[in-house]
Amino acid sequence: MKKRQTFVVVACTLVVGLAGLAAAQDKPSSAAGAPQGMPPLPKPGPEHAVLKDGAGTWDAKVESFMVPGAPPSVSSGVETSRVGCGGLCLITDFKGSFTMGPPPTKPTPFEGHGTDTYDVGKKKYVGSWVDSMSAGLMTSESTYDATSKTMTGWMVGPDMTGNVTKMKSTMVMKDPNSRVFWMYNVGSDGKESLGMRITYSRRKEAGPATKR
Repeated sequence: MKKRQTFVVVACTLVVGLAGLAAAQDKPSSAAGAPQGMPPLPKPGPEHAVLKDGAGTWDAKVESFMVPGAPPSVSSGVETSRVGCGGLCLITDFKGSFTMGPPPTKPTPFEGHGTDTYDVGKKKYVGSWVDSMSAGLMTSESTYDATSKTMTGWMVGPDMTGNVTKMKSTMVMKDPNSRVFWMYNVGSDGKESLGMRITYSRRKEAGPATKR
C-alpha cells in the first residue's frame, strides 16, 4: 500500500511539472530568447575575452622542481584549447609526459583535461582540472590583472595519494604566442616553493595549401 501511495505522489508531481513546462513554452518569449519572466541567457562579456587568449595549440616545456635546490626535471607536452559554451568557457586538453625524478628516470605518460570560465557572482575566474596523476578533481579561483596580463590564484584538490593540497598559481601572457605558468607548493608555515614551471609556445596554424 505504501509503495502505491508513493507511486501516485510521483505520478502527480510529474504531471504537474509537465503542465508547468507546457505553460511556460506557450508564453511569449523575451528578446533574449528566454520565456517571459525568465532572466536572459548569459552572454560573453569583456571578462570572457581573456579566455580567447588561451585558445589554440601550444607546445609546452614542463619543468618540475622535485628537489629544492636541484635542477628541474624537464618533459614536454601539447595543449589544445578551444572556446566553448557559446563563448563562456575555455576547454583544455593536455597530453605529454611527466618526469617523476632525476635522470635517468623515464618520463611517465600524462593526460589532463580542464575547463575555465568567469564567475559573475564571485567576480573571479574559476576552473576545474582532472588528470591521470591525481586522485580526484582540482578546482581553482583566480583574479586577472589586465595591465600585466597576469592571472593569479589558488588551486585546491587531491594529490596522487588523495591528500588535499592547496597551491598558488600564476599565469603570465608574455605576448600573443607565448605564456608562462608557475605553480607553487605552500607549506604549513605559509612559505612558498616553486613546484612547476610550464613555458608555452603557440603553434603556427597551417595555412591553406598553395595552388600549383
